[in-house]
Amino acid sequence: MARDVRILATGIHFAEGPRWHQDRLWFSDFYKHSICSVGLDGDMRIELTIEDQPSGLGWMPDGSLLFVSMKQQQVWRRWPDGRLTLHADLAGISVFRSNDMVVAADGRAWVGNFGFDLDGMAREKGIEAIFADTPLAKLAGIAPDGTVSVAAEGFAFPNGMVITPDGGTLIVAETFGMRLTAFDIGVDGGLSNRRLWASTAPRLPDGIALDAEGAIWIANPGAAECARIAQGGDVLETIPVGDTNCYACMLGGPEGRHLFMLCGPHSDSEKAAAAPLAAIRVVEVDAGRAGLP
Repeated sequence: MARDVRILATGIHFAEGPRWHQDRLWFSDFYKHSICSVGLDGDMRIELTIEDQPSGLGWMPDGSLLFVSMKQQQVWRRWPDGRLTLHADLAGISVFRSNDMVVAADGRAWVGNFGFDLDGMAREKGIEAIFADTPLAKLAGIAPDGTVSVAAEGFAFPNGMVITPDGGTLIVAETFGMRLTAFDIGVDGGLSNRRLWASTAPRLPDGIALDAEGAIWIANPGAAECARIAQGGDVLETIPVGDTNCYACMLGGPEGRHLFMLCGPHSDSEKAAAAPLAAIRVVEVDAGRAGLP
């Protein structure tokens, strides 16, 4: 069934980390150094500007905004009164760039990282070399008080993450591993029982979103599509996004059935920083949002 995809917002350099919050889609524009939000009517606002590149977003139980500072390899907290404080330092765990993040209902968070210089390695050796021998990365765990630890290791570019509605399972997209990897979440936030949730090959899972039927939408940066994947790997649906690539996705809207797809012509940092060619597309789907983020 063909769905009606429309462009919601343009004039973006590179959009990532989409989150539905307070009736708006929040996201990070890497090269505008801004955290932005947009309504379903296309009204776009800059919520916060920082010196670094922002990435993953999430909220603490008190309403504080957590955001990843990519180059600094840190997570910062904007309190409800507007104060900005350092929440967690990921140095020693994060390699090259810190990346996406998911925040649990109790304020515990997990943050991925590149594990290597993606653009540099792609220019020097070619993208095929990255697939052939992806440097593996660690996943950082952050306690609600900001204490940092290694939550798990051995990820082929840990990227988007979701937490199931019961709070008991974390699912991590490994972009260059072309898989979704699941863990049980312990009462202390520890991760165990690592397992393959789904192979997504030949699709590359970047940002991901969980729906109420237990399927996961994956943004595929290697193609002009967003794909809905069942546990085990069956492809339930694909939505084309036109002559562009899809880097992140999020379910939201009044009933959680609006699928937001963050798209752009490329992820190369120099090109994306030079011109605001990215856009956000939106389409209504059948199953609503579930879990976190």
